[in-house]
Amino acid sequence: MSEKTILYLVRHGKTMFNAIGRTQGWSDTPLTKDGVQQIHYLGLGLKDVPFKVAYSSDSGRAIQTTRLILGEAPLGRQVDYFVDQRIREWCFGSLEGGYNGDLWGVVPRILMYPSYDDMIHKISYEQLAHAIMEADTAGWAEPYERIKERISTGFEDIAQKLEKSGGGNALVVSHGMTISNFLNLIDPTQPLQHTLANGSVCKIAYENGNFEILSINDTRYLEKGKSISQDFLK
Repeated sequence: MSEKTILYLVRHGKTMFNAIGRTQGWSDTPLTKDGVQQIHYLGLGLKDVPFKVAYSSDSGRAIQTTRLILGEAPLGRQVDYFVDQRIREWCFGSLEGGYNGDLWGVVPRILMYPSYDDMIHKISYEQLAHAIMEADTAGWAEPYERIKERISTGFEDIAQKLEKSGGGNALVVSHGMTISNFLNLIDPTQPLQHTLANGSVCKIAYENGNFEILSINDTRYLEKGKSISQDFLK
C-alpha cells in the first residue's frame, strides 16, 4: 500500500555569508559554528521522521546540512542520498558576495520603487529576476524562465520518483529564494518569502502531479531538537 508523498524542504544552516549579510547564490560558504549546532538541533527534531530518500542541491552548504541531519537519524546511513543542481539557489551574477544591502538597494531603483519596503510585497519573482539581470554587470544572472524551469522540474522529478516508489517522506535541502519561489509556483498567491529562516522546514504533499503546501517556514523541528538536546544534558 502506498504512503503519502511528502517533501520536507529545508533551508540550509546559517553560513559565513549569511552571518555577515552577504549575497549568496551560486557562491558558497560553509556553515558557521552556530549554523552547525542549529542543524544538529534540526536533525534531532527530525529524527523520528522516517525518510525514505534525501536530496540536496550541489552547493556545499546544502550538502553539509543534509549530512548533519542524516547523521542524527537512527537509520540515516541507510537513506539513499542524491545531489541535484537544479534545486540550487538563484544566481545573482556580479552581485554575488556583495552586501545584501547593495542587492536590495539597486533592485527597487531599477523597478522604480522608492525603497525595498515599498517594493517587496508588490513585485513578482519574474520582475525580481529581470531586475537582477539588469543590475548584473557580468552577465551571469539567470533569466527567470530558466530559473522557473529548473526549480519546477527539479522538485517535481523528486516527488514523482518518490510517488512511483510507493511514496513516503523525502528530505530535500535547498535554499531560501529557491524554496520560496517554488512555493509561489505551487500557489501564486504566496508572496516573496526570501527571509525563510535557516534550518526552517516547508512541508509539501504531492499526489498525481499536484503539490499542496502543508506548512511554511516551520522552526518547530529546530525547537524540538534543542529541547531534546537540553534534556539530555540535564
